[in-house]
Amino acid sequence: MTEIKLIFDEPVQKKKAPKHIADLSPAERKEWAKELGFQPFRASQVATHYFTHLSNTPAEWSDIPADQREAIAEALTPKLIELVTTRTTDGGMTRKDLWKLHDGTLVESVLMRYSDRVTVCISSQAGCGMNCPFCATGQAGLTRNLTAGEITEQIVAAARACADGELPGGPTRLSNIVFMGMGEPLANYNAVVRTLHNITDPNPDGLGISARSVTVSTVGLVNGIEKLMDEGINCTLAVSLHTPDDELRNTLVPINNRFNVREVLAAADAYEKKTGRRYSIEYALIRDINDQSWRSDLLGRLLKSRNAHVNLIPLNPTPGSKWTASRREDEAEFVRILESYGVPVTVRDTRGREIDGACGQLAAAEKGKE
Repeated sequence: MTEIKLIFDEPVQKKKAPKHIADLSPAERKEWAKELGFQPFRASQVATHYFTHLSNTPAEWSDIPADQREAIAEALTPKLIELVTTRTTDGGMTRKDLWKLHDGTLVESVLMRYSDRVTVCISSQAGCGMNCPFCATGQAGLTRNLTAGEITEQIVAAARACADGELPGGPTRLSNIVFMGMGEPLANYNAVVRTLHNITDPNPDGLGISARSVTVSTVGLVNGIEKLMDEGINCTLAVSLHTPDDELRNTLVPINNRFNVREVLAAADAYEKKTGRRYSIEYALIRDINDQSWRSDLLGRLLKSRNAHVNLIPLNPTPGSKWTASRREDEAEFVRILESYGVPVTVRDTRGREIDGACGQLAAAEKGKE
């Protein structure tokens, strides 16, 4: 059998991202401000403008002396991401943003407005080292980890877009964050955990969004799941399972060669027991690959006594790929069998197909222009 290459170690960076208050805890922010020659309390003032008011206009920071605003803003909240292009669909209710980082690296986020919520899907890495063959990001390989500042900036930009009424329906509040964009979040553990605190810590230290509204997706890094359950953040865990049998999962999700289905589900069960949060099983339905009735039956038997919910995802095909979405009748039968076991199941809304919505597609398209 050919060895499948997985990348866990971040490639060497030529130039590190500028330091940002979102990289640090509240106490560290004050210490850093002091090191830069500012009064420590300035860090709290800047955090209030950044997290509470979502302001990126230092001229409006009236609690800071006018002659210091620009210098303090540039030092503590340097620009980390720059919008390259935006694509919209669903009458503007779905928006995919392509961001350029300080070193020219490209990452994506997707902002989606529904009748009852607004969700942003964010990237935690540029590329991904998990090598899943049906995923555009996985096939691109890992460029580098994102800093907590770079991840948080995607979220704050989305919250600002909501507050400014950039989506149809007028001003609203960002309500949900999902770590389901580019990258494997638990392979960039420290930056993701810092970002989780930035999201859930109350104003002015963070955005004050409930951990119940935050989902961290993983291909099944058992050691990362075990660490996350002890952080006390209690966000929702989503496991990208994609098939219930080890034989196929070894190919579809190569990390399965290290952490198999049984081990991944045991870790998810432990997470659920510790946090009290039902977890999600992500399952991309791929025509004639993992959508057979017997696999649905096996999945139902695996999950029937677990506190888990299945999220079926009609595959968003990538250009030139042999993988494509399941037939509607096969999808319906897959759902029927799971429901016969009493397993809660939903089929994800296939937003973004017209705008290269699958993670990694827009970045790949932009790179292709170079």
